[in-house]
Amino acid sequence: MGFGARSVLAAGLVGLMAVGAAAAALRTPGPAAIGAHLADETGRTIVARGFNTASSSKSAPDGLPDFTEADLDAEHADMGTDFVRFLISWRKVEPEPGVYDQGYLDDVAERVDWYAERGYRVMLDMHQDLWGPAITEAGTAGNGAPAWATHLDGLPVADQDMWELYYLEPGVIRAFDHFWNTTGEHPELMEHYAGAWRAVAERFADVEAVVAYDLMNEPYGGTVQGPAFESGPLTALYQRTVDAIREVDDDTWACLEPQALGFNWGLPSGLGRVDDPREGDARIAFCPHIYPLPMDLGDGFTGTSRDLVEGTVAAWRSNVLRTSEALGDVPVILGEFGLDTRLPGALDYVDLMYDTADELGIGVTYWSRDPGSWGPYEDDGTPRNLVDALDRAYPRAIAGTPAGWSATDAAFELVFTPDPEASAPTELYLPDAFGDDPAVEGAEVAAWDAETRVLVLTAPEGIGEQRVVVTAG
Repeated sequence: MGFGARSVLAAGLVGLMAVGAAAAALRTPGPAAIGAHLADETGRTIVARGFNTASSSKSAPDGLPDFTEADLDAEHADMGTDFVRFLISWRKVEPEPGVYDQGYLDDVAERVDWYAERGYRVMLDMHQDLWGPAITEAGTAGNGAPAWATHLDGLPVADQDMWELYYLEPGVIRAFDHFWNTTGEHPELMEHYAGAWRAVAERFADVEAVVAYDLMNEPYGGTVQGPAFESGPLTALYQRTVDAIREVDDDTWACLEPQALGFNWGLPSGLGRVDDPREGDARIAFCPHIYPLPMDLGDGFTGTSRDLVEGTVAAWRSNVLRTSEALGDVPVILGEFGLDTRLPGALDYVDLMYDTADELGIGVTYWSRDPGSWGPYEDDGTPRNLVDALDRAYPRAIAGTPAGWSATDAAFELVFTPDPEASAPTELYLPDAFGDDPAVEGAEVAAWDAETRVLVLTAPEGIGEQRVVVTAG
């Protein structure tokens, strides 16, 4: 596709985004808050705060990120992170049909241990973009699916300057159509995918640090799009995969993503409800992404672009609440958002997204931990502007149900309803701006570690919703 065609497509997509955002804003208001939250083994609410680690794993022959324990120590010290969305790939889990690479899973487990030893929680994400590396001869455009599951039927995949445009190539569309069995020729592919997840779940079922499985990164429907895709083959895949996981793992949360094309820009989702066959309450979560289209096309967060992005975020927020409710009042994690932080107004956008997540009471994993203009560090490990932007106060774990929280440079407020059944206390992370002796109203301090910046609070007295305020001391 030439530059002129791409410009027309971009203009059309911007118009679609604006119309969709306006339509969403005019709809009947959805629920006021998220109805449920991920919980740990003590009954506390889990709050994810960390990174995707990392896009470097997508093309690596061993499928592992370019990331070390020292890198993890740096981010923990600089930003107090406690969670990671760790990318894995189908091509490495199942390199041949029905053959699962235990050596690869052992390598992943070794890195999961790095996080576990530091008190982190892990979400394993079966990542794909543009189906898989075998969509081109060079193998550098896509990632995720193995070559044996890639059926292009001889259709072309032309080189593109803008990576998203590969999704419009006939060969890529055909590969997805075969996976979703739109063609009726490869019904086995979704079964293999569910089987690959079963193998992952069997390996990590007893690993306490692994709390969630993100079932597919940014699904794409090929020739079937919108609600027909989400409510049809995508929901069917999720149901089949959850059923397969529950054969070997009853406890780990299963995270569902909507179709990226649309929802990432603030449009509604048609994703259907997935039943969880485990005994007890369902452990299904919703893990959407957001990439407002003007910024996805390279704009900053200023002028007209800022107005469009703010409208997108407002619509996205509303649609997250609606989808969470439609899926059964499920918990939410913002699995991806990010941008080139050299762009004008970039850090204002970062603040907007974290403020929005705080208001919703949901966790965030930023894209990504890779070095460079989108990440927190330079190639040599020098902190970038993102480090200060992400060094924010947040609740690491809450002994109750949060209604939301807010953070400024040296003040933090948490509103929640305590749960007397929770067997561990509330923990807050406070950056250096809170000083060495933070002041607390609304709860008693059980412990304070000035080195890790973790404040432990006893449950406040009283019944019903409580408010805890922490300021610099």
